[in-house]
Amino acid sequence: MHLAAVTGGMALLVAMASLGCAHTQSPERQVHVISEDASGVGSNAGSGTGGAGAEAYCNELEKQCFQKCWRRKPKVPSIPKGSDQHHEHCTSQCLQVFMQCIKEQEELERQESRKEALHFPTMDAALGWLREHKTEVVIGTVVIVGAVMAAPYAVVIMGGALVLAPL
Repeated sequence: MHLAAVTGGMALLVAMASLGCAHTQSPERQVHVISEDASGVGSNAGSGTGGAGAEAYCNELEKQCFQKCWRRKPKVPSIPKGSDQHHEHCTSQCLQVFMQCIKEQEELERQESRKEALHFPTMDAALGWLREHKTEVVIGTVVIVGAVMAAPYAVVIMGGALVLAPL
């Protein structure tokens, strides 16, 4: 009786091994080539708030801050209006305004990049869309393929090629 149970168990094991695993496995996470040439990537992407646009905006705020500060008598009584100390005071005060602005713009950019993940049902759909919209894609764009819980990919450049790599 014991031999029959062992033989039956072995037969079941052999049958399962020949059929493979019964549950579906998630596809192997690998790098996918979007284009062999990464030139032109992002050339038609919107300017957004980040990068040079954010710095120009913050520079303008700093300039306005300095002009306003320079026109007024400093709140510190020991600093005479129009003096070198007044200039240093305004420069220091407005540098803080500039740095705060940059931090806020970077945070806005981070929030936007989280919202801008692209979602596709299959890898073929993702690669097809990315190839057709190469000039609109920004490096670092997050791409979700499959279900919501699927592990994300990112658009990156490797060896001059534009690729979709697992994060």
